[in-house]
Amino acid sequence: MDPIINLAPEAPLYTRTLTHAGMWSGVVSRGKTLRLTDREGGANVGLLLYNAAVPGERYNMPDTLKGQHIFYLRQPYCLHSDMGRVLASLTADTVGWHDTVCGGSDAGLVAEKYGVKNYQTARNDWFRNARDCFLIELAKWGLGERDLVPNVNLFSKVTADDAGRLTFVPGHSKPGDHVDLRLEMDTLVVLNACQHPLDPDPQYHPREIRLEVFRTAPPGPEDACRRSRPENERAFKNTEEYHALRG
Repeated sequence: MDPIINLAPEAPLYTRTLTHAGMWSGVVSRGKTLRLTDREGGANVGLLLYNAAVPGERYNMPDTLKGQHIFYLRQPYCLHSDMGRVLASLTADTVGWHDTVCGGSDAGLVAEKYGVKNYQTARNDWFRNARDCFLIELAKWGLGERDLVPNVNLFSKVTADDAGRLTFVPGHSKPGDHVDLRLEMDTLVVLNACQHPLDPDPQYHPREIRLEVFRTAPPGPEDACRRSRPENERAFKNTEEYHALRG
């Protein structure tokens, strides 16, 4: 297998910093890598992915997990769509565990855990939740509530015991930890920096996240993500056929 990909030292094509549970969406084209960096430690990034050309195709949690025989994501695994294709691959990862099953917070949960602060009284320090952040960003692309699906929580670790009870692991991500997502299709990326719904921290304290986009060489036949599971090999072939037919 190829080693973990190290990005070239060239300047990123795009940079952005998210603060105060910031949210973001954008189309990142095939052949680019989105790097997300936890600036403070203890971050969480809720993530959704959609085929930019046909948003009806989107990240599918059940197919991603059962196809790769996994419960959580890490390098060199992939994020599969509901059409049997690869939307993105984890080509570098200093964290080693990303939650796939807990979803995001909503307004009721945030109010119960942290209280209520609205924009009118607190301005940028108002309390946001993942569901509303996703819906705000999706609306910018003509999408809405019917397009919400179970999201990934990057940087967060949640374990399960034999009875299926879930436990959040505090302090899993350290300052400077990062994950690289290589986009295998032109992909609408939708994300927010809201705290994980199981985070036991009694304080409302979303962490700062840095976004960077780099050009990336296309994956070869011995690419580590492609070769990590037979199902990934098939999904990459499906993705290549899709692009061949689109010209």
